[in-house]
Amino acid sequence: MENHLKRQLGLLGLAATGICSMIGASIYVVPFMIQRNVPGIGPYVIPAFLFAAIPALLAAFAYAILSTAMPRAGGSYLYASRSLHPYLGFIASFSQWFGLSIVIGVIAYVVIPFFRDVALALAWTSVAGFLEIGLVRVGLALFLIWFFTLINIRGLKFYERTLIPLMLLMFALGAVVIFSGLSFEHQDFLQALSEKENRSISLIDAEFSWGTFLTAAALLFSSFIGFDSIAQAGGEAKNPAKNLPKAIALAILGVGIFYLAFTYAVYHTVPWQFVAQEAMQKDISAAGVLSYVLHPTLGILILAGAAIALLNDLPAMILSVSRLVFSWAEDGIFPARLSLIHPRLQTPYAALILSGIMASIGVLGSHFAGDFFLGIDIMVTSMLINFLLMSCSLFFLPFRNPTLAREIKTIKNRKVQRILAILGMLFLATFLIIHISKDLNAQVSDWYFHSTWVYLLVLLIASLLFAYQWTQLKKSGVDVAKRFSELPD
Repeated sequence: MENHLKRQLGLLGLAATGICSMIGASIYVVPFMIQRNVPGIGPYVIPAFLFAAIPALLAAFAYAILSTAMPRAGGSYLYASRSLHPYLGFIASFSQWFGLSIVIGVIAYVVIPFFRDVALALAWTSVAGFLEIGLVRVGLALFLIWFFTLINIRGLKFYERTLIPLMLLMFALGAVVIFSGLSFEHQDFLQALSEKENRSISLIDAEFSWGTFLTAAALLFSSFIGFDSIAQAGGEAKNPAKNLPKAIALAILGVGIFYLAFTYAVYHTVPWQFVAQEAMQKDISAAGVLSYVLHPTLGILILAGAAIALLNDLPAMILSVSRLVFSWAEDGIFPARLSLIHPRLQTPYAALILSGIMASIGVLGSHFAGDFFLGIDIMVTSMLINFLLMSCSLFFLPFRNPTLAREIKTIKNRKVQRILAILGMLFLATFLIIHISKDLNAQVSDWYFHSTWVYLLVLLIASLLFAYQWTQLKKSGVDVAKRFSELPD
């Protein structure tokens, strides 16, 4: 049996990988907790989301175009390394790997309270109390990471049979939120709040601030992160020239529409003033704020939908980050052992294990930091850098590597490519500056709660590792110019 990755993922499996990497905390938690992270955003969450869609779409164009020229595992690494420089390829993809690996841990950690809330809704108080124990929460989060890592190791067929049914169930339960949110209005919610808790809130107006709006948009940009996972599976895609760009388009458009409908429905029922007030006091989600007006059965279904959406993130994101590690090792800038493929299952098991370890660190970091938004901030920083370099890759590919540029099969017009690349660079650089400025100006107790410093520290370690591996490659007599101008077999 040949020991290599196999092209087994069809269009549905690819699209599901992107969709399930995108839908999760970005829909059930971030649009509501943003009221605490960006105070003053108030009723402008949806406009900020729409604005965040602009750079995301530009990055998606870059990914879709480049994926047709370089349909291999570890897409973003290959795109930048063959278009710009191997070091920039490594930086772009290491940013992605580090950010997403941390967020895998964050998601695994955050999903446990959803199970706790389901138990409370079912009056299983002892189970809910058990899930409140810190050690139990960490242990279950680690179990989830390694369970889905094992599913990935078992092979793509097993992966698809797990992911696609969960995705369909997630959409069905998400539709319950949309239907429920559109069935009530603010007055219904205020009446239910008064009856259940004898509370009232003042529906004060909010003042619009461009600074607040742009800061929120930079954070809501995280809602679109995930379609890039499709490119990482490029080495296992059937008919990649057609299916990769189609899957990227399906993921970002489908999730964007779903996100808008979902967020609008929740805020249609729940006044933003209440969401902002609650977010300042505790972690909240769509299920929690809608529970005031829903029948208990519907509330349980929404909680279950939130838990499934978060769980769906895990197998797809683990696949994505592991293919980056595999690609580095295959090119020789990471230890060769990490490119090992299971002889029977045809999966990069060594890369998957390393990614599982990194995600486990994300769980521990979430637990001890006490604020999961730190992990989200790290991911946004890393992915903004990644997407910025993808736009740069699209612009420079014809100059740096005309042979591969001629392989592009989507949007072949060079003038259109340049316009998309330049707009992408401008928007993404702006968002990156806004996001870093917001992070560095945040009032935190210790330096390591600034995601920018954590990211730069990890990047320094990565650069040292790259420098060492690069030196070893040259010493071994590898023709680096030739290797990094061509695609791996």
